[in-house]
Amino acid sequence: MARVRAKDTRPEFVVRRLVHGMGYRYRLHRRDLPGTPDLVFPARGKVIFVHGCFWHAHAGCALARMPKSRQDFWSAKLQGNAERDSRNMRALRRLGWGVMVIWECQLKNLPRLRARIGRFLDA
Repeated sequence: MARVRAKDTRPEFVVRRLVHGMGYRYRLHRRDLPGTPDLVFPARGKVIFVHGCFWHAHAGCALARMPKSRQDFWSAKLQGNAERDSRNMRALRRLGWGVMVIWECQLKNLPRLRARIGRFLDA
């Protein structure tokens, strides 16, 4: 697991390129915010998290299937990740930030994702 990246992942780069191409400017990985959001739009008061479906236990997603070995370990690990994500999102909302989560599997339909991001950032 030491080789698993926490930031600058392929899905994150895809979202960054998409958002930048839409004309939005952002900050990366603000450590002073709960959960260190992937993209931060300070002037808009919005943040975007780009979650890998497996690592963040995306419910109902084929990319989030449970490994067949060491299921006790993986179950606890992935459930802990999901609980931490929920805590961080609640904390951000309490601070007045708008929060959006983009799942890895949503990158398959970029036009739909572009529209969703536009609606979120312009609201």
